[in-house]
Amino acid sequence: MNVKVTDEPCKLYLLTPPQLDADTFADDLSRAIAAKPEIVGAVQLRLKDVSDDDIRRAAEALTPVCHNFDIPLIVNDRPDIARDTGADGVHVGQQDASYDEARTLLGPDAIIGVTCHASRDLAIEAGDAGADYVAFGAFFPSQSKEARHHATPDILEFWSEMTVIPCVAIGGITAENCRPLVDAGANYLAVIGSIWNHPDGPEAGVRAFAGVLAS
Repeated sequence: MNVKVTDEPCKLYLLTPPQLDADTFADDLSRAIAAKPEIVGAVQLRLKDVSDDDIRRAAEALTPVCHNFDIPLIVNDRPDIARDTGADGVHVGQQDASYDEARTLLGPDAIIGVTCHASRDLAIEAGDAGADYVAFGAFFPSQSKEARHHATPDILEFWSEMTVIPCVAIGGITAENCRPLVDAGANYLAVIGSIWNHPDGPEAGVRAFAGVLAS
């Protein structure tokens, strides 16, 4: 996830469902990205309540799919699995491995993102440490995770005016409600349900964002 220049449009950051069959989902992911590859910027493997072996198998199955489109695969929470499976980086929360631990394990070229909730201070701390991106949220209610922190678009405005380090908006984001986040300066929109639960399939879910992100 490279530093974004000011005229580059916002992109999607696809988060996987919390449980999945690796082989089946690899095909789903490929079709979703292929629907509009120019608006997909990254994929995060974000599994919950599964074994380490399941996470590893999924990372090994999804990494080549992402690389086929020249898109990075980021593993949630687990820098060790990211390292062992050849993924491109890791996303760490405030209760996960620290940024420094992840960087030491993965090296200088890995992508490391940090959850910063709705905190400017946490974002500045992460940026100063060397994070490749920071994530703010939740902006809207989400079916995938109960939000303990609530962010508003002004934090995206603050961040985009202060630094060139990319920021990710997360939490209940849909094609219908994302415009204020894009206008406020989000570099990436982290999306789950609006893609994988779309009534017409994930390809239609990706396409639904195309008009907003291209304008």
